[in-house]
Amino acid sequence: MTARFAPAAAAVPVYFVDAEHWSAVRERIGEIAARYADACGFQPRPGRLQLLPDAAGGLAGVLFGQGAKAAAGRDPFAAGKLATTLPEGVYRFANAPHEPELAALGFLLALYRFERYRAAAAPLPRLLAPEGVDSARVERIADAVDFGRDLINTPANDLGPAALEQAAARLAGEFGARFEAIRGSALIDRKLPLVHAVGQAASEEPRLVDIVWGRAAAPKVTLVGKGVAFDTGGLDIKSSGGMLLMKKDMGGAATALAGWSWSRLSTCACASCCRLSRMRYQVPRCGPATSCAAARA
Repeated sequence: MTARFAPAAAAVPVYFVDAEHWSAVRERIGEIAARYADACGFQPRPGRLQLLPDAAGGLAGVLFGQGAKAAAGRDPFAAGKLATTLPEGVYRFANAPHEPELAALGFLLALYRFERYRAAAAPLPRLLAPEGVDSARVERIADAVDFGRDLINTPANDLGPAALEQAAARLAGEFGARFEAIRGSALIDRKLPLVHAVGQAASEEPRLVDIVWGRAAAPKVTLVGKGVAFDTGGLDIKSSGGMLLMKKDMGGAATALAGWSWSRLSTCACASCCRLSRMRYQVPRCGPATSCAAARA
């Protein structure tokens, strides 16, 4: 799914409150709403949420507790709870949270649903882009993160080394980047024997994906991520408990690829994008398996 801010529309106000500003918010929402919040036991504490009704029984507003700006351990993405708790509808920030951009990003990230095998069951709340926030930038970050999450959440029978390579190739193609995949015995020829050894027993060849984008003379930034599609442990096979999260063993590759995609989306949105940097993405992709071809010490 793609997380986006809602188009302009009538929206329910969300008030961010902490102990310092609770009295000011009470004045804004009015005496009746404030008394209703008191009757419900609302306290301006981090993560506390209170729906406020209007005279017709509809939803007039939302109170959401946030910690003091200087509080230790305060979560700048806490507004993500709104996206998983509020009923369907369009909402807006009625006052600014401590970090509006991070709060808005937290909301969009919390809308994520893995929909490769089934669609989301129910409509989700939407958020108007907060004033003063670079909404396009926030959406680009959310897109990149959700892209990485989709890769990580896909089970290894549908996302082995070849499929992970194809995902990288499609992304490179979108931005006209140079793409190379070094596969199988070619890894040994290119002095990458350990990548070959780890994945030589799998049904899909091990490989290293290399993406380069930008001017050769520009400052270089290289992102590297681990792309082990599913680590059985090889001949030292893991227990069932050790394998439960092994589909996520390629999370480093997904995160690096998501970071590369966000950097490309961000620089391509700049007038001076061609002068910013030369990005490189390198990821070994393999699937350690148990067979007669598995590496032995």
